[in-house]
Amino acid sequence: MNRFALFAMPVLALVLAGCSSTGTNQVAQAPVVTAPVIAQPLVASSAQNVQQARLTTNISNGFVDPAALAVMTAKDLNEANSAQFYALQFGRPGAPRQWAGDKGTTGSVSVGPYVRVNNLDCRDFTHTVKVNGQDYVKKGTACREQTGNWNVVQGAA
Repeated sequence: MNRFALFAMPVLALVLAGCSSTGTNQVAQAPVVTAPVIAQPLVASSAQNVQQARLTTNISNGFVDPAALAVMTAKDLNEANSAQFYALQFGRPGAPRQWAGDKGTTGSVSVGPYVRVNNLDCRDFTHTVKVNGQDYVKKGTACREQTGNWNVVQGAA
C-alpha cells in the first residue's frame, strides 16, 4: 500500500462513522427500567446532628453552678442549656450569649477560642446565672465528643 492509502483509510472511516444512515438527527434512547426502591436507613443531616447534640448536652453535668441548678425552673434550665450549647457550638470568643428564664432569672455564656486537645475541639467557658438577685458563676473547659455532644472535662467554681 502506498502512503496515501495508509493515511486516507482511517480518515475515511472516521468520516463515515459520523454519518447517520437515516438521514435525520434522531438519537436512540434506551428503554427506561424502573428498579424497586429499597429503603435505606435515615442518615442524619448536619442540622439533625446539631439538634441531637443540643438535646443531649446537659448543663447539669458541670456547666452551671450546682447551687444555681437547685433554684432554677424547667424553663430556666431549658434556656440555659440552649444558650450553653449554641455558645460552645457557634459562639465567637468573648461574645456572650444571653438567656432569660422565669421570674427574672437570667444568664449569659461566654466562650474562648477553639483548642484542639486529643483530637477533640475544646473551649473554655464561663456560664453566669442570676437567680433572685444572686450571681452564680461556673468556669470550665468543655470538649465536643465525636457524637457532637459537649462535655465538661475540667471545671472550676
